Amino acid sequence: MNEIWKEPCIISPSLICLDQCNLEQQVRLLERAGIKMLHVDILDGHFSPSMPLGLDTVRQLRKLTDLQFDCHVMVTEQDYFVDELLDIGVEQIVFHGETQPHIDGMLNRIHAKGVRAGVALKPGTPVSILEYVLEKCDTVLLMLINPGYAFVKGEKQVAYAERKIRDLKKMISERMLDTKIELDGRVSPEDIQKYGKDTADIFVTGSTCICLPDMEKSLKKLMDLRKNVVGGNET
Repeated sequence: MNEIWKEPCIISPSLICLDQCNLEQQVRLLERAGIKMLHVDILDGHFSPSMPLGLDTVRQLRKLTDLQFDCHVMVTEQDYFVDELLDIGVEQIVFHGETQPHIDGMLNRIHAKGVRAGVALKPGTPVSILEYVLEKCDTVLLMLINPGYAFVKGEKQVAYAERKIRDLKKMISERMLDTKIELDGRVSPEDIQKYGKDTADIFVTGSTCICLPDMEKSLKKLMDLRKNVVGGNET
């Protein structure tokens, strides 16, 4: 399953966008659809004004599935949450550069446990913050909407989203790195079509791509889209 990190156009459904009362059932639907990764948002109610998911839930789910856990730590004080996720046994932890005073140190700390590590950036945070740590990042997650506003119906991706994605891709390419670009926030089928072939690597999918009343049908459409985008580039 770890080979998924080498695949192009990875679909990573957001756990908090699933039916919270039937998470095991929902995860089984993801598995049957061919999904290999689960995006796990950890929020503290401070950095982002919501707390839809607890660590105990993540710990229980870890025992029930072999899906790769792609964790996005959206908190003000990171140490406790990172330590708990390392103990749970997740595959990747991406933390926010805006609330981490020692970015290099935290990347080292996560890597020391054999876990993939990366930095997440809010929409308005420039990619230049990565100047001296990009080589240590397995993944850089770009938020395309502001934290905590996914529930606002009219909230759209920031107008400069494409420019920022292209800037990061250029930065990675110029250094000849294998750092993955992960997109999060109102990711649409059109975004996957646009960036999935040769620009971004991981797409966090929520209500814009997945319809809870008809999960199987929407997941099939999503995986068919991925297959079309990837074409002959599948590993």
